[in-house]
Amino acid sequence: MPVKLVYRGKEYEANAGSTVRDAVRKIGLQPETVLAVLDGKLITDDTVLREGMQIRLVAVISGGAG
Repeated sequence: MPVKLVYRGKEYEANAGSTVRDAVRKIGLQPETVLAVLDGKLITDDTVLREGMQIRLVAVISGGAG
């Protein structure tokens, strides 16, 4: 069973054994632009993916008054 990444309503598959960072790059995103969430908790981009995981990717928003 592969790992699922969900970003803005679209599902992507990644290989177990790779890191979140590598999986994010593989689907064409920059790791610095998203946060990875597993079971409602933030995980780091060096987390190794295991079979059956479903990772939600959330866009990082920055800005504000200068």
